[in-house]
Amino acid sequence: MTGKHVYAVVDPASGKLVEEYPTATDEAVDGALDAAVRAYAQWSKQTSVAQRAQLLGTVAELHIERSERLAEIIHREMGKPLDQAVAEVEFSAAIYRYYAENAPAFLADEPIELLEGEGSAFVRRQPIGALLGIMPWNYPYYQVARFAAPNLALGNTIVLKHAPQCPESSAALQQLFTDAGYPQGCYVNVYATHEQIAGVIADSRVRGVSFTGSERAGAEVAERAGRSLKKVVLELGGSDPFIVLSTDDLDATVDAAVETRFENTGQACNAGKRVIVADDIYDAFLDKFTEKVLAMAGGLAPLSSVAAAERLEEQVERAAADGATFVSAGRRAGAYFPPGVLTGVSPTAPSAAEELFGPVATVYRVGSEDEAVELANATPYGLGSYVFTTDAEQAIRVADKIEAGMVFVNGVGLEGVELPFGGVKRSGFGRELGRAGIDEFANKKLIRTART
Repeated sequence: MTGKHVYAVVDPASGKLVEEYPTATDEAVDGALDAAVRAYAQWSKQTSVAQRAQLLGTVAELHIERSERLAEIIHREMGKPLDQAVAEVEFSAAIYRYYAENAPAFLADEPIELLEGEGSAFVRRQPIGALLGIMPWNYPYYQVARFAAPNLALGNTIVLKHAPQCPESSAALQQLFTDAGYPQGCYVNVYATHEQIAGVIADSRVRGVSFTGSERAGAEVAERAGRSLKKVVLELGGSDPFIVLSTDDLDATVDAAVETRFENTGQACNAGKRVIVADDIYDAFLDKFTEKVLAMAGGLAPLSSVAAAERLEEQVERAAADGATFVSAGRRAGAYFPPGVLTGVSPTAPSAAEELFGPVATVYRVGSEDEAVELANATPYGLGSYVFTTDAEQAIRVADKIEAGMVFVNGVGLEGVELPFGGVKRSGFGRELGRAGIDEFANKKLIRTART
């Protein structure tokens, strides 16, 4: 990425360039880092947790006040339907509000009971400095909120590099933080190139990096940060299993599978992408599932870009070449990709190891609980997972065996601001949201005092 205009809004529906933004100069990137470091000196030491929490509350209020405008921006940038865009803004507001309300408790000193000796000991959570956030395009506000809210509450400062196709939403967030009353440098948006960001990761002024995006790019970020001995949080790809072992309401279970797979036009890391169904209900499930998927054809939004739709098309064609069957309501047209269902994918085929980022579900038949678990774990990813069964003991047993950071039982859309989000294996490491999210970039300092 070395062109003059890396950041651009391109309407996915039409493919037309709406507006382009020049990338930052090297001097501007350097100035952003300096501003974040200067702000940290004051923000971390001269403001109380209560003051920082109050500003987060203002950020939450501004998200709600500007929800329609913010939603229109990402609808134009990456094609998200307006109702889903508004819901994303509202959930982002809930994240800021959650940390505003809970930061004082989360950051309270944590006493430790001594096993021997006199005196006292406690852990005090303190900020570590200026942090770099590298965010993706699929949830332009929510991804930022997960990173920014806990760290601003803690006392860290933020340099934010957003996806190249999200320049307008990233500018809107910068304005929102400014309007909320944050001191200059506490939250700094920068239109940096990949080459510039590589330098920022290595820069001694940056004390930690949070990255959400592709597995390949995440590995590069972690490698560069590792050379500089910096903490990294990575939220990468996913190929989450949606396991159906039994159900007393097949229609509701099918609806849940459709909901989790096709939310955000299938462009969610933690969507239930691989549907794994017990043999005795497989045929009935597949019939109902395929019918509902094909019926969605007229109502789906475009993918984020023509390139994204072309990549998905190539992946589906490779799977078919490997022997899979693809049933769809039509063919790709620009950034529009018709929803479809893949069956007959061999678990050992190269295609089975790929993440399909779009409105395509893969459905597998299994003959036992053990086979379902084995197939669920037969992926390099380990972000989320779903288990549907009428047997409560089986639900916990299977959940315990799944190699993932999250397991949702008999429900979808169960994520919450208080629940830790993150994965294992090649889905990354570290957690966001909940109490865990404020601990990732905290110095958990031990203070041990002898009897005086």
